[in-house]
Amino acid sequence: MCYKRVMCRNITTLRGLEPAATPEEIAAAARQYVRKVSGVTVVNPRTEPAFEEAVATVAEATTRLLAELPARRQPPPTLPPLRRIQRDAAAR
Repeated sequence: MCYKRVMCRNITTLRGLEPAATPEEIAAAARQYVRKVSGVTVVNPRTEPAFEEAVATVAEATTRLLAELPARRQPPPTLPPLRRIQRDAAAR
């Protein structure tokens, strides 16, 4: 069951992007993941240290994972949010 709209988004697929996922895209996906699993939607002074450490850890692990996986046979089904903005701007 979904209680908050922010918590219901799917985690962004970053593997197989051309060009490869940027550090900003990896950090955004890590933040999205940490929000999802922690239930923290608004970071406050009490939650910030643990939250930011978790984001950094997940981003680092994601970077290593993407570097070690073989190439995808097919591109991901959707563009990550940061690239959708660029695509929409280019289409205008």
